[in-house]
Order: sequence, then C-alpha cells, then structure tokens
Amino acid sequence: MTRYPAIADHGLIGDLHTAALVSTDGTIDWFCCPRFDSPSVFGSLLDQQRGGHCRIRPAQRPFRTQQMYFPDTAILITRFMTDIGTGEVIDFMPPAGRDSTETHRIVRMLRCVRGRITFEIDVAPRFDYGRRSHATQITPDGAVFDAGDTALTLHAVREPEDPRLAQVQISEDNALHGLLPLRAGQVRGFVLESGVARRPQPIRVAEVERMFDDVVRFWHTWVSHSTYRGRWREIVHRSAITLKLLTYAPTGAIVAAPTAGLPEQLGGERNWDYRYTWIRDASFSVSALLGLGFTVEATDYATWLRGRYQNKDSRLEIMYRVDGSADLKEETLAHWEGYRGSRPVRIGNDASGQLQLDIYGELLDSIDAADRRGLRIGHQGWQRVTELLDWLVDNWDQPEEGIWETRGGRADFTYGRLMSWVAFDRGIRLAERHSLPGPIDSWREQRNRIDEQIWDRGWNEHRHAFVQRYDSEVLDAALLRMAQVGFIAPRDPMWLSTLSGIRRELVTDSLVHRYDPSASPDGLAGSEGTFSLCTFDYVNALARAGNLIQARVVFEKMLTYANHLGLYAEEIALTGEQLGNFPQAFTHLSLIDAALTLDRAMDASPQPVG
Repeated sequence: MTRYPAIADHGLIGDLHTAALVSTDGTIDWFCCPRFDSPSVFGSLLDQQRGGHCRIRPAQRPFRTQQMYFPDTAILITRFMTDIGTGEVIDFMPPAGRDSTETHRIVRMLRCVRGRITFEIDVAPRFDYGRRSHATQITPDGAVFDAGDTALTLHAVREPEDPRLAQVQISEDNALHGLLPLRAGQVRGFVLESGVARRPQPIRVAEVERMFDDVVRFWHTWVSHSTYRGRWREIVHRSAITLKLLTYAPTGAIVAAPTAGLPEQLGGERNWDYRYTWIRDASFSVSALLGLGFTVEATDYATWLRGRYQNKDSRLEIMYRVDGSADLKEETLAHWEGYRGSRPVRIGNDASGQLQLDIYGELLDSIDAADRRGLRIGHQGWQRVTELLDWLVDNWDQPEEGIWETRGGRADFTYGRLMSWVAFDRGIRLAERHSLPGPIDSWREQRNRIDEQIWDRGWNEHRHAFVQRYDSEVLDAALLRMAQVGFIAPRDPMWLSTLSGIRRELVTDSLVHRYDPSASPDGLAGSEGTFSLCTFDYVNALARAGNLIQARVVFEKMLTYANHLGLYAEEIALTGEQLGNFPQAFTHLSLIDAALTLDRAMDASPQPVG
C-alpha cells in the first residue's frame, strides 16, 4: 500500500462554498466542487492511485517542510528548505460570494525565497471520485482538463515577456507533469479554475499578488468583528476561521467536516461522510458564533435552521445537504482502497433517517440563545416551533438511535430525554418572554414528566451516576452537558458523582471517550479513539463545577493535541494521532465554548488560577 500522509498533516483552504486539504508535502489531496458535498476532483487522500491530486514539491532531495497560516487568515503557506535554496507555496481560494456557482479558484503561488529551487508540479484530476475520464490539452498559457460537462482549467502565473520557464508534458493517464526553476525573488505559479472548460489565460504576478492582498483583507476584516478578548485568542480565532471555512455562503449552513471516509479506527469500518449539516451542529454553531460576536454568521445559520423547521411537508431530519435537501442515500466507492486501507469508503449517510430526539432540544436552545441576543423569532417561525413541540409531546417517550448515531437498534437514551426536556423548557421561556401563544401548560407538564423520568430511570443508584440508557450501567460523555443546559446544578452532589464516574471510566489523561463500545455495543465492529468534542465538554463541565485548576489543565493539554496549524479531527488515537474526518466543526465549536466558559469562570474566581 502506498504511504498516506497523517490526517493531521494537512491545512485547510476554502472559498465559503467548498474547501481543499493541502498536506505538508505540498499536495492537494482532497477537493470537491462545486460544493462541499459534490464529487471529488482530487481524492488521493482516500486512494493514492485512483483518487487524483495536485502536487508541488522541490525537485531537489532531500527537503524539509514547514507549514503555517498567514496570520488571522485562511491563506496557507507551505515552506520547503533544500541544500541550495528555500521556496514556498502559498495556497488560497478567493471567496466565491453568496450566490451558488460552478466556478471556484485555487491559487497556488510559487516563490523562491532564498538561493534557487526547482519545483516539481503534478496536476492529476480524477473527476467524480475517479469514475469519469477526461482529456488534457496544454496551451502556451496553461492547460485544460476536460471531462465533458465539467472541467478544470489551469491558468499560468507568469509575465508576458517571460521565457518559458516551465517544462511540461502529459502522461498516459492525462496528468500534467512539469518542472519550474526559480531563483530568489521570483514568483510564479498557477490558478486552477473549476466549471466549464475555458481557454487558459496568463495571469501576471502583480495580479495574483492583488488577489492575495484582497483575500488577506477579507479575512482580517472578518476576524476584526470578533469580540473575544480572552486568554486563548489565537486558538479561538483559528477555530472561528475554521468554522467560517466550513460555511456554505449561499445558505449559511456549516458542514460537519469537508471530508468523507476518514476512519475513526485505522483499517476499520467506521468511515462516514461528514460533508453535510447536522441540526445539532447548526444549533451549537449559533451559540458559539454569537459568543464571539459574529452575529452575521449566526443570523445566516439561524436563517438556514429556520428553513428546516418551517418546512411543513416533512419531519425534522437530523442532517441535510448544504442547500437544505435531505437526499443523503449512502453508497460505497468500491473502487477506492480507503485511507490506509480503511474500507468501505462511503458517500452519503444513511444515519440521516434515524430518530434522534435530542435535535429538538438543541434547535430550541439555539433559537432561545439567538432570541436573547436580539435575533427574534417571527410569527411563522413561532407557529412551526409550536408544531414541533406538539409533535414532541406525542413522541419524546420512545426508544431512539441517540446522539452518536449508533447502528445497533433503538434504546431509551438519557441524553435524548434530557434534550427533550430542554426543548419544552426553551419553548416555555420564549412564550413567556414575549407573550407568545401556545399550549404552555401542556409543555410544562411534559417537561416535568421528563424531569421525573430522568431522575427515576436515568440515575443509577448502584453507579451513583446518570447513565447512557435507562436500565443500564453504562456511562456516556454526552451527559456532560446536563449542567450546561440547566437540568441540574453544576455543583449538585449527584452531578459531581457523575463527573467522577466519567473521569474514572471515560477519561484517559484528560482525553475523553464518548462511551465504551464493549460495554454498550453500537452495531459496528472495532473501536475508536477519544472524542475531542467530549474532551472540551469535560472542560466546560469542570469549570462550571468550580474545579478551575483541573479544567485549565485539561484544556491546555487538549491544545497540545491540535495539529501544527491548530486544527482538530474528530478523534485522537492511543498514539496521539488524529482520526476521523478533518477538520471537524463540532470539535472547534466545543473548543470555543470551553474557552468562553473557562474565561468567565476564571475571571469570576476570587482565587488566582494561573
């Protein structure tokens, strides 16, 4: 099997419609267009032979690499050091605007910083997950990779009077290979443009530098709207930029991750497609973005959410495509070997049809949070909310698949009941705050029934803890949110006992497992790493419980597991390696939330906490 880069050895660039991963060796090995959930053009991250890539690296061997973001932007700089010179590749995507479009641009600026350097260039697109062939044509100003109704055009960055620096040829598989020698101070490169086939046009160096300046200005302006002034500004802003990169601008939706098929266990079957928007993630996003002062993004996302719960023709699904459609039929790419042999490679997600009762609580909690920040719910929106709560009145007391999308059958998950409690509680708050019409007495009755049921069946006297499922003794990190949502006081002895149980059974040196699959079978083979979202939720719970020293230690330790750019995948293996789809929005959302909570708690503490 060909060697694959580590999942963490990547940076993310994007144009707010789609995104690309760039590895530390200068390879774009994942890019889908025209949207996050479209078929891939470069997919060698999941199959190095058949996936396609765009690679730039020095011809000189050996070479060393370093990677960084241009400060407070999504512009990625990959630096190469050789014995005769230093060069760098500057990758970015100009924002594509708020209208859906087939046209997207990846800019790859090549610069020789010191001495001299010759770059090897390989552009090998493989359209539609490698299932569609294409023709390649080279012109004096670039190249066209034409797959019929879609294409990729390469526009060369050069000066009109340039001698032809690049030596280019086409291989039998219609890939482009070239060599580009540069000396200190020279800037060249190319722009990849998706959409219909176009005639390549030369782009002058000054023009591509203006594109760079425009993108820097865009990101600096955006970050300047942040109101965060806490202790972890750099990592919080990097997480915010990452969330922005995962946003589909035409609708305001945020995908869970830009990738599909990256494994939660190497060689295992837990390989899911995360290029969609979960109601749960959407709800948490609104609160996190509002907490940082990004009201425009929070409003856009809340508007997207409103479009989902105002659709009376269908029930509330747990996830949607970025355009709001719900067709996520799962299929397998049998011709791909998967990341380091992790099969099957899935696209689509059959979990979309599951019953997960917690999404109603998360939705209502985000509506309430937005309302408290001045984003009032309208008349029609409130009518739909009352309909959803009326549906929940009849449906909350039943088995479901739960927050972790297990495929082992339905159960009475405590977290689903907890968030159903939240749904009724927030509905009551909204109605009373603004004198809105609704069957408040009925909602209050249901909220009280759930409260009694959780204390009666969700609490396990033998374990002295709240448990994952009724009539079980299994613990679950999802319940770390119990105090955060207001169900229980954060220093209640029964809650502190639950925290202690989670620490003993699910925490390993600060890292937190979702649950124990061996004790609670989930219908899937194999195991998984610790879940980074849960680790940040643990920080949040510790801070609220007043254990600020431990909360800060866990938080600071977790920061050391970020990759070299401050990005997180979904999980962390025993070896410290990042696992799962990358970067994961949920992790960065919970990082922001934990930082905000910990900052507030430390500021309010009468004792210094470092």
